[in-house]
Amino acid sequence: MPHASLIQRIESIPTRELYFFALYRVLEAGLVAALVFSPLSEMVGSPRSAALGGTVAVVYLLASLALLAVSRNERWLVPLVFSGTCLDILAATLATHALPSVGAGIAMMLLFNVAAAAMLLPLRYALTVAVLASVAMVAEFVWSVLGGGASPRSLAELSMFITSYLALAWLGNQIGQRARSSQQLAARRTAEVASLVEINELIIRRMRTGVLVVDADQQITLANEAAALLLGEATSAGGTSLAAVVPELARRLQRWRNGWDVDDTPMQLQPDHPEVQPRFARLLADSDVVLVFLDDATVVSRRAESLTLATLGRFSASLAHEIRNPLAAINYAVQLLEESRTIDDTERRLLQIIHQQCQRTNGIVESVLGLARRERAKPENIELAGFVRRFVDEYRQTLAIETDSLEAVLPPHPVAAMADPRHLQQILTTLVHNALKYGRVMEEPARVRLRVFQAGRNALVDVLDRGPGIPEGVVVQLFRPFFTTSEHGTGLGLYIARELSRANQATLEYVSVPGGGACFRLALPGPHNMLPE
Repeated sequence: MPHASLIQRIESIPTRELYFFALYRVLEAGLVAALVFSPLSEMVGSPRSAALGGTVAVVYLLASLALLAVSRNERWLVPLVFSGTCLDILAATLATHALPSVGAGIAMMLLFNVAAAAMLLPLRYALTVAVLASVAMVAEFVWSVLGGGASPRSLAELSMFITSYLALAWLGNQIGQRARSSQQLAARRTAEVASLVEINELIIRRMRTGVLVVDADQQITLANEAAALLLGEATSAGGTSLAAVVPELARRLQRWRNGWDVDDTPMQLQPDHPEVQPRFARLLADSDVVLVFLDDATVVSRRAESLTLATLGRFSASLAHEIRNPLAAINYAVQLLEESRTIDDTERRLLQIIHQQCQRTNGIVESVLGLARRERAKPENIELAGFVRRFVDEYRQTLAIETDSLEAVLPPHPVAAMADPRHLQQILTTLVHNALKYGRVMEEPARVRLRVFQAGRNALVDVLDRGPGIPEGVVVQLFRPFFTTSEHGTGLGLYIARELSRANQATLEYVSVPGGGACFRLALPGPHNMLPE
């Protein structure tokens, strides 16, 4: 049977106190009944009223048993305690009158009842109980005196009991309030600690970095979700030997425990899984329990590549500014030489080559500057079909396509997407320009289509041509910076297009076309992608 939590134990305290208070009342009633009906009655002297004593003992015992039966109900705490204490006061008063020789002992037992009730009741009820006990004792004293018999207790004793009832009621109530405040504070602190533990477990469980807890015997005691995906679901339950799952990782961990040099090269835990970079740390300074962190090496390499490209971009931008001035001077000098009448055709051809290479170099500089100056994407909710239709119309008007064709294939319904319109315009311009330039067979006109459609939560644009296609060996290098198959290209167009796509949380990829030609697919997130799953 599982152990009760601390919160459950705290919440059960009032119920247990009420139960033990009722049990003590049964004990008191049993003592009174023993003084009346058992041989002990001869030891306490003759009663003042045997009939009254017997009636009080029986009724008090039965009422105490009834209160014990219902004492488990915490909702009736105040009524049960208050009515039970009033019953104690009444029974103590009648028993004291019936058995005057044990009146002091009964009054002493009543002190505990008053104090216990004061701890469980609010202050006004606690003081009421103390006043009722004091009034009952005074009433019994007056009753004894008026009945013609001498009271067994003096006025000084009566005053001390009255004072004790009132003082114990106040002190018991203060102790009860502090105890309840401490219980509530402990409950809140326990709930906060439990909440923090759950939050920490959730954070560790949802971390993309795999985390293993390995004991001194190389047993996996705990693994988060990322580690379970890397090593297998069986590791999440714990109790699995690390050496049986990944012997190489266990060997590296043992070398680390021994203080030897550890191989820090990335490793593959399972086939078809990404490489990971293991790191080790002790749970405590003097503990044999070790935390094993499994960092995805591809993520680390992507971050390093991103930092490298960012640094390279800043350096390239500075270098591009320095290149533009001498490049402009060379281009201007070539133009002046071309106007000379003393150069022959061979020299003029050389000047044309210089002029073409200057334009190509200037294109590279402009692309590098555009990439370095790229601002953060500001995505907007756009209607993609209408945007592509306007793009095609503007492209036809601004560029002389001559015999080439450019058309849009649009769905009958609107397609919503989230993208920065400026970036989307630049991406489509690059893709269409490449399709018109390379998407032709021999001297035939180029036929380019922009197809818009919806796929799940994404809005897609395909830029298709009917050219010779792209060889498989070239596809893997398409989006690398400065890679080009043309002597006049810069090799930055597709790279910048993909970077702009990533800035808009979109994807740009090459899709092979079985019937020939090339297809570049741009997948944009839809507005509903911002909503939770």
